[in-house]
Amino acid sequence: MSMKTSKAAIVTGASRGIGKDIALRLAADGFAVAVGYAGNQAQADAVVAEIQAKGGTAIAIKGNVADVDDVTKLFSSTQETFGRLDAVVSNAGIMDLAPIKTDNVAALDRMMTTNVRGTFLVLAKAAEVLGDGGRIVALSTSVIAKATPGYGPYVASKSAVEGLVHVLANELRGCNITVNAVAPGPVATELFCNGKTEEQITMLAKMSPMERLGQPVDIANAVSFLVGKDGGWVNSQVVRVNGGFA
Repeated sequence: MSMKTSKAAIVTGASRGIGKDIALRLAADGFAVAVGYAGNQAQADAVVAEIQAKGGTAIAIKGNVADVDDVTKLFSSTQETFGRLDAVVSNAGIMDLAPIKTDNVAALDRMMTTNVRGTFLVLAKAAEVLGDGGRIVALSTSVIAKATPGYGPYVASKSAVEGLVHVLANELRGCNITVNAVAPGPVATELFCNGKTEEQITMLAKMSPMERLGQPVDIANAVSFLVGKDGGWVNSQVVRVNGGFA
């Protein structure tokens, strides 16, 4: 199956939450989109169907971003289907609240595997495959700037992501490929709301001067800018998209 297109993008972790909105926005921008997902095929297929219903082009590709073979397959399947690749958004990630205690080393290992190893592999393959004018965006977090208790392993993993972004931007000198990170503040997703009381959610919403939670579309808009025609001079930056939260 081959669908020739004028531009194509991969978005990992795109079956729900922020990744889903990024996929929808890039499709609206004219990208053919490969919806990367880890396990929930029904959700991924629903995102593809929503994009197609709006006249866009999309496919769903299952894979674990921390697995070398899966990442290779994600990229090769996208290129075979669309005939090209122009932008890669490394969004897949996990967040567990875990204070810095010996008992929480398993949570640290989980987040380092998906968030760091996974981002490393996706960025590495993107650097190998993308050509002139390519765009790479990784997802970080504004909680790094807050250093909120309980987020130690997550902040450690996302700090590593930001480090990879800056180094890869320098490694791609002369290639005309930008590498940036987007760092959301609190965003009203299933991942964010899970396990929080209404009071906690309200309190977090009030922390931004805008006095609301971010919406997934707010993050998608920033990614759209970075991978679009107007974002080409932004490189090696961490863009905090958080309403002034941090």
